Amino acid sequence: MQPDPMIFTPLLAAAGLIFAWSCYRRFSLVGVGAAEDRCSSLQERLQGMFLFAFLQKRVVSRPFGINHLFIFWSFLILAVANTEFLVAGVVPAAKLSRILPMALYQPLLIAFDVVSLCALAAIVVALVRRAVAPPYEGARTGEAFAILSMIGTLMLAYFGLHAAEIALGQEPAAQAMPISSALASLLAGQGPYTLESLAQICWWLHAGVLLFFLNYLPYSKHMHILAAIPNCFFKGLDTPNTQPREEFVEGNVYGAGSIDRFTWKDLFDSFSCTECGRCEKSCPAASTGKPLNPRLVMHDIKVNLLANGGLVQRGGEPAVPVIGDAEGSIKPDALWSCTSCGACLAACPVFIEQMPKITKMRRHLVQMEADFPEELLNLFENMEQRSNPWGIAPGERGKWAGGREVQQFEAGKTEYLYFVGCAGSFDSRSKQVTLAMTRIMEAAGVSYGIFGKEEKCCGDSLRRLGNEYLFDKMARENVAQFQEKGVTKVVTQCPHCFTTLKNDYRQYGLELEVIPHAEFIESLLAQGKLKLDHHAKKGGNIVFHDSCYLGRHNGVYEAPRTVIAQATGTAPAEMERNRENSFCCGAGGGRMWMEEHLGERINLNRVSEALEGNPSTICTTCPYCMTMMEDGLKDRSSGGTTVKDIAELVAEGLKG
Repeated sequence: MQPDPMIFTPLLAAAGLIFAWSCYRRFSLVGVGAAEDRCSSLQERLQGMFLFAFLQKRVVSRPFGINHLFIFWSFLILAVANTEFLVAGVVPAAKLSRILPMALYQPLLIAFDVVSLCALAAIVVALVRRAVAPPYEGARTGEAFAILSMIGTLMLAYFGLHAAEIALGQEPAAQAMPISSALASLLAGQGPYTLESLAQICWWLHAGVLLFFLNYLPYSKHMHILAAIPNCFFKGLDTPNTQPREEFVEGNVYGAGSIDRFTWKDLFDSFSCTECGRCEKSCPAASTGKPLNPRLVMHDIKVNLLANGGLVQRGGEPAVPVIGDAEGSIKPDALWSCTSCGACLAACPVFIEQMPKITKMRRHLVQMEADFPEELLNLFENMEQRSNPWGIAPGERGKWAGGREVQQFEAGKTEYLYFVGCAGSFDSRSKQVTLAMTRIMEAAGVSYGIFGKEEKCCGDSLRRLGNEYLFDKMARENVAQFQEKGVTKVVTQCPHCFTTLKNDYRQYGLELEVIPHAEFIESLLAQGKLKLDHHAKKGGNIVFHDSCYLGRHNGVYEAPRTVIAQATGTAPAEMERNRENSFCCGAGGGRMWMEEHLGERINLNRVSEALEGNPSTICTTCPYCMTMMEDGLKDRSSGGTTVKDIAELVAEGLKG
């Protein structure tokens, strides 16, 4: 059943031109962003796009993702049917039934018919879910229901059209369309005029909805249909556990205080966001009532780009600030709520990079406007003057050893530099972990040494808080010291030191073998260098908490669990949120040095989860996590539960 091509052709041409113009207008705005290379390693990018965009690996990692997989693949398969539908509306002779042999045409019809039913069922499920159990508060929007309803209407129009054609005897391969044929049987007894009218109505309904949907896409959140697949191609090839360096010269602008200060990929991310809410559910700040919501950060960047992009393209200045209280602006309180845990990055199915954008905006506030929480002023001054967060004299760094004799690192004589870190040097609780590590290394006969009072802070918190200028200064000094002393292997007990020395300092030309203490102890145990008492279970019932900077940012999950199992004879219990889905302690991103004035305390949320299993011990691998867990236990008045680092468990079990 075909319309008059003289009527449909100009409609299709107009719709196609408007769609192309709309896409150009939207996507051209991305060009106001700074240049960034996202096309290197072509093969790896194509593999990633196939795995994550077409096979939907991250999408199906959550229960409802299966339903989206059905919708996605139905969309791809039915794109062939819809293309034929539109082309045949202009050139009736181009129908597949006329140009394909029956051996190819029939399998296509079977696929189209079955897939259309699957798509309709998936749309119904999505509508019910959106109405009954939305993915996040505010997800019940008219736009969402309209989009789903349009897709459902396309499926119904498809079945109505083909059922009428089969009933009229106009489909030579009716046997290859089981669902349409079944519907056609319900139309038996209807006259030709009624059937032809039904076919005409369904054809134009299908065409009208399809062309409207096509032109609505560039102006809706469903623009991700066009942007998500390429965004998976452009994804970062490495874990975004660091930030790009800045060049500090007179006249430069730092951070992102306006839309044109982001990169083109940052801006493309905003068009790729599906607003699925996964980042929001994973974010510790959003989950505890803070003003930060990574989903809304991306939405605000998109709104800001739409408001300012055209002005910037014409050589003007942005009218709406990126940071502020206006629509399309992100509030400073939201930016300072980020713990840089990376949960949003791990949750996003299309690899949007929310956290790095927040750091860029923090850089602008700190370096361009000197606008940051007052409590950070002491931190910045202490770091600049005494190279540690507490402002303690550098000469105190080695006093954790007490009466123990610990060797200084000597190039050519000492194999490993034990980088103690600020917490391990100055925090009274973390000093016990430092002592446990020295006992372990001495028991294993490890050749190690320390810098002592010459050791300086790695600067992790500075970089995550946006004080890139001071971080750059400290990083240069540390790199020069490491190179001068001939350090090649480093053992750390703090994941923040670990990721900074391993990842951030690489930008400064320093290539080190940096080993977190979890992996270092695991290797000593594997080599049989440590003799442990396995007759008594140490620590009682243990639950393990994943450090964000050891786990999500660097992929170290198994080593600490192996160490706990070897030290106690039993594998640790797991919290409901664990490994890549672990929940932050609340101290990352410089939040260690800031009070939580808004919402529920993140560490209390995590401690409550840990206590669900009534553990004797919460085991950690990070001094920040240890502090936050202990503070949370005090608040929960849970005196029967202790917090221990894995090094302490191992040291307790050393024979002799």
